[in-house]
Amino acid sequence: MSASSRRRSRPDAALTRVARAALAEDLGKGDATSRALVPASSRGHAFLVAKEPGVVAGLGVAAAVFQAASSKCRVRLLVRDGARVPAFTKVARIEGPLRAILAGERTALNFLQRLSGIATLTRAFVVKARPYRVVILDTRKTTPLLRSLEKAAVRAGGGRNHRMGLWDAVLIKDNHVAAVGSVGKAVRLARKRSRLSVEVECQSLDQVREAIAARPDTIMLDNLSVPVMRRAIRLIRKKKGIAIELSGGVTLANAGRLAALKPDFISVGALTHSAPALDLSLDLAA
Repeated sequence: MSASSRRRSRPDAALTRVARAALAEDLGKGDATSRALVPASSRGHAFLVAKEPGVVAGLGVAAAVFQAASSKCRVRLLVRDGARVPAFTKVARIEGPLRAILAGERTALNFLQRLSGIATLTRAFVVKARPYRVVILDTRKTTPLLRSLEKAAVRAGGGRNHRMGLWDAVLIKDNHVAAVGSVGKAVRLARKRSRLSVEVECQSLDQVREAIAARPDTIMLDNLSVPVMRRAIRLIRKKKGIAIELSGGVTLANAGRLAALKPDFISVGALTHSAPALDLSLDLAA
């Protein structure tokens, strides 16, 4: 293994804040079990181990948890975020006060299992879309306060981030259209009042036609049947410069079929709201 992959983790300030808050939630007044059983002077080392194959993500924040538990903990990452690993791969080594290692175990694993699950599911969607050169996007359906970590996990899995939040793009959805009156009017107002990119959600061919006339940057085809999406894509492609995104009801079972329609993007809320956790454990070394 190269020296660069066996590097010591240096968490940044943002990861440290998140790690400390999460650890404090679990610790409360302290780890009663370890205080009762483990002498304060005991030291040890342990490995974080992937118990099933998958894509690893969240190593930085996992390392930050142990270093928040004790500044004397040293964490060496044995793989990088985004690495696809087989079952029983050691992904990190932790050494330091044994009480601190045990105190950080569950919090570190909670982050690592959640984020690795997102990366693993994202990679599965990316594989489905790759033959058609379609980009897999995430959504804002993220865990409150963990958005930056979860979106980083999507990137580790090979996906791309959609909006990071409400501030960095205009995305006109059904309720915006209802508030304004029509798709076309909403796009024209956004063009007039904002310099950000403008995307509009369309739920019918009539809305697609309205949107094309108003010239957004991207048209999102939301929850349409495959035949209707196919017709909509043909209409949009006649006007150069408008990107196409498919959304709504996307699963691994239908992702390949949707990608074969050759949109530019497919957005998948499930990447962050329904990804199953990857099974990892912390194993103390003898």
